[in-house]
Amino acid sequence: MTATTTTRSAAEPVSTAPRAARSGTPRTVAGRAVKYALVLFFLFIVLMPAYVLIVTSFKSGSEIGVTGQWNLPEHWTTASWAKAWRSLQPSFVRTFELAIPVAVISSLIGAANGFVLSRWRFPGADLVFTLILFGMFIPYQAVMIPLREIVTTIGIPPGIPTLVFVHCVYGIPICTLIFRNYYATTVPEELIEAGRVDGAGLLRTFWSLILPISIPGFVVTVIWQFTSAWNDYLFAIFLSNTRNGPITIALNALAGAQSPDYAASMAGALITSLPTLIVYVLLGRWFIGGLMAGSVKS
Repeated sequence: MTATTTTRSAAEPVSTAPRAARSGTPRTVAGRAVKYALVLFFLFIVLMPAYVLIVTSFKSGSEIGVTGQWNLPEHWTTASWAKAWRSLQPSFVRTFELAIPVAVISSLIGAANGFVLSRWRFPGADLVFTLILFGMFIPYQAVMIPLREIVTTIGIPPGIPTLVFVHCVYGIPICTLIFRNYYATTVPEELIEAGRVDGAGLLRTFWSLILPISIPGFVVTVIWQFTSAWNDYLFAIFLSNTRNGPITIALNALAGAQSPDYAASMAGALITSLPTLIVYVLLGRWFIGGLMAGSVKS
């Protein structure tokens, strides 16, 4: 009888009641409450400038002031938005002409570099990769004068064409790094061997087999390069002007007048940030996944 009872007791599943009880202890509840309180506090700190930005953009000039910056508008108006749009519209279109080619061209070059450096090994490949990465650590300020001399010597038209060239060159290192890690850890060697068996060369393998499965990497590099080109101010102020430059130059001119219109400046800042915000909203969930895709071996 004793042996049977012992065997039955050993076969019965262990109760999880004590663990569940421990999960609801006052200490655990208090820790969770503190965690959520801290999250809400930091969210409030982050959103305060956005609140002032949005509220001020809908105020009239007489309502704008330090004492009433937290107050809602007494009379909501979109006049400042209309004024900001009239000032930013030409440069808004030009910035798309800058950011989209930069994102596409630098991503394609980075994908080609990453594929060659990860799968087609050659003497000095590691040295070449190191030299490419070195470009990530060169500050913009250090190359401004030589860069301007180069684009002048080459004969690239000033304004958007010059900025496209510069951002593509500066985007190659980070795009190469992302794609090299992605191809080295995610793309199976058997796929490339199958292409070789079928008689595909380097370019055919890359175009027909590698590019169709490179979407996660392209999501990361396109978001990265689009945002970098859209938000750039240093290259823009040095290599363009308000007549042929991107939206950051026009926004600076709108906000830096002798008698600045704060409501129009706030509206202009919101208009300027909308494209990058939309890109992150639409593609943000694939951004982290694309970054992590090349971080570990599958």
